[in-house]
Amino acid sequence: MTKTTLEAFDEDQQPMAPAGTGTVALGTPVPRVDGWAKVTGGARYAAEHPVADLAYGVVVSSTIAKGRITGIDTSAARAVPGVVDVLTHENRPKLRSMDLFYKDMTAPAGSPFKPLYDDQVRYSGQPVALVVAETFEAARYAASLVRVRYEAALHETNLLAQRARSHEPKPMKAGFSPPPKPKGDADAAFAAAPVKIDAEFYAGVEHHNPMEMHASTVIRDARGHLLIHDKTQGSQNSRWMVSRVFGLPQRKVTVRNQFVGGAFGSGLRPQYQLLLAVMAALKLERSVRVVLTRQQMFTFGHRPETWQRVRLAAEPDGKLVSVIHEAVAETSRGEDYVEVVVNWSGQLYASDNVRLEYRLVDLDHYTPLDMRAPGAAHGVHALEIAMDELSYALGMDPLALRLKNYAERDGNKDLPFSTKELRACYAQGAERFGWHGRPQEPRSMREGHELIGWGMATGTWDAMQMFARASATLHADGRLEVTSAATDIGTGTYTAMAQIAAAAMGLPLEQVVFRLGDSDLPVAPIEGGSSHVATVGSAVDGACERLQRQLWRLARKARGGQLAGCGFDEVEFRDGTIRLRANPAIAMPLTAVLLAHGKGSLEVRYLLLPNVLKQKKFVRAVHSAVFCEVRVDEALGTVRVTRVVSAVAAGRIINARTARSQVMGGVVWGISQALHEETHADHALGRFMNHNIAEYHVAANADIHDIDVIFVDEDDRVVSRMGAKGVGEIGIVGVAAAVSNAIYHATGRRLRSTPMTPDKVMAR
Repeated sequence: MTKTTLEAFDEDQQPMAPAGTGTVALGTPVPRVDGWAKVTGGARYAAEHPVADLAYGVVVSSTIAKGRITGIDTSAARAVPGVVDVLTHENRPKLRSMDLFYKDMTAPAGSPFKPLYDDQVRYSGQPVALVVAETFEAARYAASLVRVRYEAALHETNLLAQRARSHEPKPMKAGFSPPPKPKGDADAAFAAAPVKIDAEFYAGVEHHNPMEMHASTVIRDARGHLLIHDKTQGSQNSRWMVSRVFGLPQRKVTVRNQFVGGAFGSGLRPQYQLLLAVMAALKLERSVRVVLTRQQMFTFGHRPETWQRVRLAAEPDGKLVSVIHEAVAETSRGEDYVEVVVNWSGQLYASDNVRLEYRLVDLDHYTPLDMRAPGAAHGVHALEIAMDELSYALGMDPLALRLKNYAERDGNKDLPFSTKELRACYAQGAERFGWHGRPQEPRSMREGHELIGWGMATGTWDAMQMFARASATLHADGRLEVTSAATDIGTGTYTAMAQIAAAAMGLPLEQVVFRLGDSDLPVAPIEGGSSHVATVGSAVDGACERLQRQLWRLARKARGGQLAGCGFDEVEFRDGTIRLRANPAIAMPLTAVLLAHGKGSLEVRYLLLPNVLKQKKFVRAVHSAVFCEVRVDEALGTVRVTRVVSAVAAGRIINARTARSQVMGGVVWGISQALHEETHADHALGRFMNHNIAEYHVAANADIHDIDVIFVDEDDRVVSRMGAKGVGEIGIVGVAAAVSNAIYHATGRRLRSTPMTPDKVMAR
């Protein structure tokens, strides 16, 4: 496919590598195959698909945090030229009532939010009406004219003020593991220990804010079939919800998400604009598009506000004798959103006495939502600052303390790790950073008006694998088409999957296309948790192996061929041929194999099922070591992160270029978490106040300096058949802690809440 073809990108095309890319091996730093489509505008996102006779919906949001709607006056809105309808809980299409129908594939325990279902207001910013018009401008203006009357009730949005009424969570969310039972007697060991620290940590709410705002374009045809372009991390998850909520057969609904402009967890659950757009399309019997405003991007899930307390105790030589980690996080009134926050403290370091506790407080907010490295971004952060604080109490180097307590087995489950190259991460990261030259005492390095500090932290995340299907079709012209209903949220899925298939079949990358982002394709899990390469990648690799075997059988039967009688282990697939390993001159082009049997194409399908019996014998995780340099202007309290080295052990790296990009992006976000990001609530109103990009600060170009990424050699065949793990989440874990520890080394001031803004840096 040429660049000219990509410029004319349409619904049936998928991005392919440019001509001349050639054969690539796994690990090769290949540029993104979808890059050209994105930079030229060929790639269309959820709100960019042209549709005839399209109506536009704009959401009206509640202005109170809790209560009920007593009346809605839509007369002024309906009088605006071009307005077609105003949907409310009083005139919406029929919806199913049972909670079960609103539970998507990642829903936690409880009752999910149901948009426009009744007159109850559950949180500030809740959608209470949808104005639909012939133009977006008319709908937006008319939405401002809708008048809603409320009967307000007392609300509560302050986690810290409500900690005393925390409760045990219902552990029903996929991927959640409750804290293990206590090991030993951590409290007694802590009380008797000679060296100990006791610290509290606080992290405010963060919102995802991907560049592409959430949107759904519902295209209704004459037969009533709905083709939906949705901003989602799982097309089949969105189809699942739409079909169940509205009682539609799945064959009547197709969801596509071929391009997603960032998500970071915000698209794991279908957001309310999807159901609102479908409501309008069903009621009006026409195509409808609903796009949330940037302000409305703050009216659904977010990283939860979290309070933590970590107590560590050690012998004078640094050996940990007690680990106590407690956390209280927010959830909504309807659902028990849960994260793995404290478990990492029983896994990362060895100790005979461990007590972990995790509780929730239900508040009048929307249910929180997974955000990059959910749970670990908070839990590991607190643990790693506490470890740094303990190192100073002991007079030990922070890295030496971690090595002293290195865990060879997971202390929570008493299981070995499938692979763990964390020692190599420490060694290679420290050498690259120059850690050996670090003076121990705080405030010992200065340049001009800036204090210089060096800090480090450990990172960890789960290495997950789920089930998936993939198909592989070899065409007579030499093209290989591989399909799965996977998602690419900017992580490089298109490229990695095409690379896996090209390497397996010995084909040039430009002859391979990977089709994703369509609910009608073979089943794939939601793209989250850094599991896509290990899951969908293994399914693609399995499909290609099945295709190899089919071609081998055909090649053996080819009339006049030289491969008759050869075993499968005696052949290899290279340069578009099947050939003998021992004598590569004896080869047959793959296209010739098809031609010899009169086949225009050859298709296979493969179902990947994780080897649970094998995997449950191990703990599967990725690890990292993060080293950081900061420069602090003591007079102003400003912090510059001038150097970061992140050494990562994430199994076999499929594409070194896109993997490095993922870790760099995680480091950038870790710096943003450390110094910038927090959504502030006015508890009197129960409302998030800085709900825009101007006031919700994120790291900008001027905040980011040198980032060095190291991939430590690792090959994990327990996690996946290719030895690969995931790299999306691990990049952020430990970064904010390393920044905090570096600030302490620079200034002697210990900061235990994020973001670490200048006022906190200057506080005495």
